[in-house]
Amino acid sequence: MAAETSKIGSIGIIGAGLMGCGIAEVCALAGFRTVLVKATEGDPMTARARVDRSLKVAIDRGKVDASAAEAALGRLTVTSDKLEAARCDLVIEAIVEDLATKRALFADLAPHLAPHAILASNTSTLKIADLAAGLRERRMIGLHFFSPVPAMSLVEVAHTGATDDDVVPAAEAFVAALGKTAVPVLDSTGFIVNRLLVPMLLNAIHAYEQGLAPAAQIDSAMRLGCGHPVGPLALADLIGLDVVYAMAKLLYRDTRDACYRPPALLRSLVQQGALGKKSRLGLYDYASKPPRENAAVVELIRGTARRAA
Repeated sequence: MAAETSKIGSIGIIGAGLMGCGIAEVCALAGFRTVLVKATEGDPMTARARVDRSLKVAIDRGKVDASAAEAALGRLTVTSDKLEAARCDLVIEAIVEDLATKRALFADLAPHLAPHAILASNTSTLKIADLAAGLRERRMIGLHFFSPVPAMSLVEVAHTGATDDDVVPAAEAFVAALGKTAVPVLDSTGFIVNRLLVPMLLNAIHAYEQGLAPAAQIDSAMRLGCGHPVGPLALADLIGLDVVYAMAKLLYRDTRDACYRPPALLRSLVQQGALGKKSRLGLYDYASKPPRENAAVVELIRGTARRAA
């Protein structure tokens, strides 16, 4: 049975972290009945509170009317029951970036989905074909949102050779209804943006660990010289160094291209639990305002330079 764009009236999002809550917020604001599922332990109402806080910030900044925010919250259901999301027309997975974990979730959901429903993954690097193998291949697609979801206008729409003809147009129409721009891309590791972005982040970390310049100067050079709103080291911290490390490892594994080989400094920080802004320590130290360079990293780089001399 072919899906029709008009049938996408309800959206299920599984995963209530930063990405899942952001996707739920924009869907509810766009008028969709939205079900947000907290996939990990804990009170699901914490996810609703997160969306509420984000909407209040948007109101304060004049980006959303208070009445629109109230209406959006009225369209939002937050639960820990995955089957509530499975009853929706479009189900978007936004859980941990792990192939086995995602496939297990899809296997649980598949028997409960309507024939016309579309199953989507917010994966940033995994192949949709690998996620979908044996599991509704023709009705599965990649919908890669970018963080922070309310502010970022791009959504990569990844499709495979097995995707039903109606699925990509339906996904594009959905993205347009959110006020965002869909860029369809043939299924591949990293799609478009991360294929190009990850080498820049890794090269910036390489340059930093080799002592080319302090972190703030590397970031300033890219902001001022290339017009980037955020420098690559600050961006790596914002994305999460663990996420950057995982993307780099996956891209290197699949391509064997040296430009994706993770730097030793990145690996070391992740192993130490210094994951960037979310852990308040990464390439920068976020305990201070404004953030300053991580003193331990600075000392490590200086020590390496002394030994090399």
